[in-house]
Amino acid sequence: MQLVYFTIRRLVLALSSCFLISAVASSQQQNWLNIKNFGARGDGKTLDTKAINAAIDSASGSGGGTVYFPPGIFLSFSIHLKSNISLYLDQGSTLLAADSASAGFAGYDEAEPNEWGDKYRYQDFGHSHWRNSLIWGENLENISILGPGTIHGKGLTRGFGRQGNGIGNKAIALKLCRNVILKDFTVLLGGHFALLATGIDNLTIDNVKMDTNRDGMDIDCCRNVRISNCTVNSPFDDAICLKSSYALGFARSTENVTITNCQVSGFDRGTLLNGTYQKNEWQLVPDHEGPTGRIKFGTESNGGFRNITISNCVFIHCRGLALETVDGGMLEDVTITNLVMKDIVNAPLFLRIGARMRGPDGTPVGALRRIMISNISVYNADSHFASIISGIPGHNIEDVKLNNIRIYYRQMDSAISKIQTIVPENEKQYPEPAKMGIMPAYGFFIRHAKNIELNNVEIYYLGKETRPAFVMEDVKGIDLFRVKAQPVPGTKTFSLKNIEDFSMQQTEGFNDKRLQKVTTVLF
Repeated sequence: MQLVYFTIRRLVLALSSCFLISAVASSQQQNWLNIKNFGARGDGKTLDTKAINAAIDSASGSGGGTVYFPPGIFLSFSIHLKSNISLYLDQGSTLLAADSASAGFAGYDEAEPNEWGDKYRYQDFGHSHWRNSLIWGENLENISILGPGTIHGKGLTRGFGRQGNGIGNKAIALKLCRNVILKDFTVLLGGHFALLATGIDNLTIDNVKMDTNRDGMDIDCCRNVRISNCTVNSPFDDAICLKSSYALGFARSTENVTITNCQVSGFDRGTLLNGTYQKNEWQLVPDHEGPTGRIKFGTESNGGFRNITISNCVFIHCRGLALETVDGGMLEDVTITNLVMKDIVNAPLFLRIGARMRGPDGTPVGALRRIMISNISVYNADSHFASIISGIPGHNIEDVKLNNIRIYYRQMDSAISKIQTIVPENEKQYPEPAKMGIMPAYGFFIRHAKNIELNNVEIYYLGKETRPAFVMEDVKGIDLFRVKAQPVPGTKTFSLKNIEDFSMQQTEGFNDKRLQKVTTVLF
């Protein structure tokens, strides 16, 4: 009797489980909306914008769900995200940005008015508008773009255009949203911005691949951001770029950010995804200063940057790491570790305070402080610009520690005749190493700085060299420990000018040294 009881009990439990699984599957199916059921053709010729937006509206009307892109090529203009919606691009599916110049097509949503961008020009046109995009959303929560499919921005422009003409220049644009997940998809030729995220709280970007025209990811005025396992190839602009513009009409910092396990590069457009890794388009880069493709903070920096870590990343055939504040924001509390760089086309490390001051009148000059950079390996970096740590008069870069760094600089070309003895401040200029000219040092140029430490730092050159390894000017407190610099025949290794509290210990080829105050010294 007891055996029969347990047998019946197991049967009841099994049937209950089946009914539960069936109910869950049915519920999931109801919230999984295939865009083909709303009229999408997926033939790459028929415009599917209405069908895609209808599926989003239907999911939103029922409280949320997943809008499903099956295999196919779905041609579209502006797609309007809504709260509690996921877009899922399946393997074999491509969301194709339509060409606004095509006959009979109305074009992308117009760029909305923004007095902070159009009237006062506190930031570029592209940073001031979001709706002129392939996918956009404002004031939303709980949204995601997922799946192994592709967003192809073929019909997007690399430029900005003008308001009201129906062109799109961004693949994805998000403004003032919360709880956003971008995961697993690929972006090919994403326009001027493959992703513009402005004022986003709790943003996760994981396993996304971008092979794009200009900026890859612009993370602007965002908080609580996690970027991981991403590959971004962007020869004509920055790959992963943190910004803090005035586009929202107020200063908002970008803070609490982690960037880890990512690769950035500047190969020709499209050649990362097709696996050929070409290097022929460098002359087409807008500033004509070589492929970009790097991780950078700061060309829009009104709101500042705080609490940021970068780890386990690879830079290939691109510019170096750049930390900049030029519009008044604070850049502070940053830790960077475990980077490998190869074939770097400008300064491997570029830390810069400027006074461009693109923002409201009365904004004070910013600060750059409490930075730790460790475990960096660089090979074949451009020696024209060395590594640069440069504040401006009266505004020092402070509290920087460089640990366990090894850099090999390649031989300089015929521009050796343009080496500067005095480097212009250029504090109002766009912050880029090339704008500062060819450095008088081959290794490190450090100026207007305070409390700088170099521990286990090694620098070498590949070929001939004529400059000292280190040039330091107007530095208060610099500590060198186990520093190694390949000597240049007939040239001193260190050039110091207006230095206070200089300390050197266990530096190869030199006795330990401590200088309280020096006007000029070479050794």
